[in-house]
Amino acid sequence: MPLDTRTPRVSVVVPVHNSGPHIEKLVASLLRQSLPPGEFEVIFVDDGSTDATPARLDELAAAHPHFDVLHIPNSGWPSRPRNLGVERARGEYVFFADDDDWFGDEALERLHDCATTHDADLVVGKMAGHGRRVPRELFRRNRFDATLANAPLIDSLTCHKLFRRSFLDEHRLRFSEGPHLRLEDHRMVVRAYLLSRRTCVLADYTCYHHRRRQDAGNVTARKFFDPVSYFAGLREALDIVDAHVPPGDVRDRLHRRWLRHEMLHRLRRRRLLEAPPEWTDQVAHEVRQIIRERFAPGVAAGLPPLQRVAAHLAEQGRVEDLRRLAEWETGISATGAVDRRELRGSTLTVAVSARLESGGRPVAFAADGDREVLVLPVAGVDPALSDSTGTLDKSRLDLIARRRETNEEVFLPVTCHTEKVTGDDGTLHLVHHATATVHLDRLNSGRTRGTWFLKARITSAGWTVDTPLALVLHFSSDGARPVVRDRAGLWWRARWAVSRRLPR
Repeated sequence: MPLDTRTPRVSVVVPVHNSGPHIEKLVASLLRQSLPPGEFEVIFVDDGSTDATPARLDELAAAHPHFDVLHIPNSGWPSRPRNLGVERARGEYVFFADDDDWFGDEALERLHDCATTHDADLVVGKMAGHGRRVPRELFRRNRFDATLANAPLIDSLTCHKLFRRSFLDEHRLRFSEGPHLRLEDHRMVVRAYLLSRRTCVLADYTCYHHRRRQDAGNVTARKFFDPVSYFAGLREALDIVDAHVPPGDVRDRLHRRWLRHEMLHRLRRRRLLEAPPEWTDQVAHEVRQIIRERFAPGVAAGLPPLQRVAAHLAEQGRVEDLRRLAEWETGISATGAVDRRELRGSTLTVAVSARLESGGRPVAFAADGDREVLVLPVAGVDPALSDSTGTLDKSRLDLIARRRETNEEVFLPVTCHTEKVTGDDGTLHLVHHATATVHLDRLNSGRTRGTWFLKARITSAGWTVDTPLALVLHFSSDGARPVVRDRAGLWWRARWAVSRRLPR
């Protein structure tokens, strides 16, 4: 046990199983934390590892008084280690981390400061993904009183968050145990969102880095799960929502999250085409049953056009048509160009245009009376399902800076509009335009060291697609002189009107 008897501000609970060298990046990030060692503790719960991991954890605990290790027989799943870690934790707050992920250097301090400043039960810190997807829209800005009704919290259902320990105990918020129980973090986290007196989203600092290991060692990365047990877990998550949220728009929107991500996502693009047919048939059967038995009409109706059509095909059991749609959708991409760039002192202005394409041609929409309908390669679908009229007006082009060294992303402030263009064949396609004016000394709150690539992100008609732009920002280690270049190697050196180094 830690030698310091003071109550830590934060307890970091880490389930561990046969981590090997993959744990070292997490350990290094914990040792770099700006929060002093006496003010946080780390509880590693070794889930019956059979490699050198137990000895490595014991070595760490012996060298660092704020590191603690609990060895248990193998349970086969992270739930029991996490639950035992909470029982052992002494901190005011608890953060659940995975053994192959890592923290930003100031993460624990910033998360705890946010929680105590706003008296929050739960804080969701900004995440970066390394070979895996993480929420995007949720971290567009800080949110200090976020709810499931006023923010896209439902986009983040993994447990890698900061929880007030007394809040976990008050509501007995724990993880369902057992090696075959799926989506246990969804059930725990959605309950926490619904019960939290205050939830904050900390979006101005990248707190947590998710990694998908090259050896696919993440337990939850197993590709072809058992559909019956998986969707049983999903039904339990829906039960929790239904017990707390009355029928209506908010419940429909929450249900829609699982329809999009856990159901239709598995019946689209390469996920469908590369799966064994018998597995796909089982998934399609489970999806069909849930749509019919659990979802109000407003759930699928609130989807964008392409997903609305996919939901209809799934509900009708039209698996072959889903495959045709998936084959077509694998060709969807985005293309973008920098139309104008201007560097004045430390201020960079960039104008960009971009569009969605399929097989090198613009994604097309056809007139159907007073409607604009997405042109799809599937027959026998009511045009009302692919009606894009209202959706097109909500299309958006974002400009994003991505740091090469850490994969963290920063939304640039933009003004944008969408141009509707009629082609020679009479179909309609969209060209998206955005302009950003960036004060380079304020990018990422001044934490700029490294190389930043600019990219465009189109959100339209049910797709969110990124495309790289021919523009790169490079900040030297001392932060004194940023350099702007295009990807062809042409460089511009900024006139840097700042007399001090930038904070890191």
